[in-house]
Amino acid sequence: MKNVLKYSVFVLAMFAAFSCNRDELSDQSIIQVSLQPKNDFDLWLDANFVTPYNISVKWRYDQNETSLSYYTIPADLDCSITMAHLIKYLCIDSYDEVAGVLFTQHYFPKMFTFIGEWEYNNAGTIRLGTAEGGKKINLTGINYLPKIMAGQWGDYRSDPTKNLNHYYIKTIHHEFTHILNQTKDYPTEFKTLTPNDYVQDAWNDALYRGKNLPLGFISNYARKEDREDFAELLSMYVTNTPAQWAAWMEAASVDEEGNPASGADIITSKMEIVKRYMMDTFGIDVDRLREVVIRRQDEVAAGLVDLTSLEIN
Repeated sequence: MKNVLKYSVFVLAMFAAFSCNRDELSDQSIIQVSLQPKNDFDLWLDANFVTPYNISVKWRYDQNETSLSYYTIPADLDCSITMAHLIKYLCIDSYDEVAGVLFTQHYFPKMFTFIGEWEYNNAGTIRLGTAEGGKKINLTGINYLPKIMAGQWGDYRSDPTKNLNHYYIKTIHHEFTHILNQTKDYPTEFKTLTPNDYVQDAWNDALYRGKNLPLGFISNYARKEDREDFAELLSMYVTNTPAQWAAWMEAASVDEEGNPASGADIITSKMEIVKRYMMDTFGIDVDRLREVVIRRQDEVAAGLVDLTSLEIN
């Protein structure tokens, strides 16, 4: 009995000691949020992206918005301003004109993040952009924008518009297509046209490059899987002229040996599904969208659009 009493007294003493030494909780949070004052570009973004569309453009570097698998750097301010203008004029305004503001407000991604450098893969290819969760698009290589538009860097230096499309604008339309597909999936019929010819790494393997048109794929990347095939078709269709598309169909009609190939027929069948999906699901005429996008591209190329102004109307 005495041992029990001694033990109880010891426990009470220990409890009292810990109670007396307990630290008081501070009323100051240990999490410090940096509130950087908005500059003129931030105010312009508020007026042109946030207020009308509820779209956030994160141009300041935030490692949490990047992939740790790649070496990334901040996007330059001037390059970010130009890119924001291009997104607004060539993409947002194009869908406004064709489908209406309510469509764009409802479906267009709610966040863009800008990364200064490309994200390089081991095979030497680069990741131009990604779409996440149906709401966010990451764009890489922002700091190359001036040289690409001037024809000083890239695969299409003799055609700055094609250069700009290849590295940025087509990517935005491609990723937006994924977002639309996540809202409502495309018909399963599309997946049955070339089910056995998809190769996961074909776009990343020199063995397959330049050999996909006769097989019914509009690009190397389209051969990765049906989801990428669909997005490549829509994005490449609306950002390229009818003459360019006709040239691709001609090339898709013969194989490497010059023998007749069914690639053009397959791509045409795929595009019919793409167009029907866009019209039936979202009320968008893809041919009309292409007319608007190309007209706006020509206006940018002709210097008719101010890509640096931060004036707020």
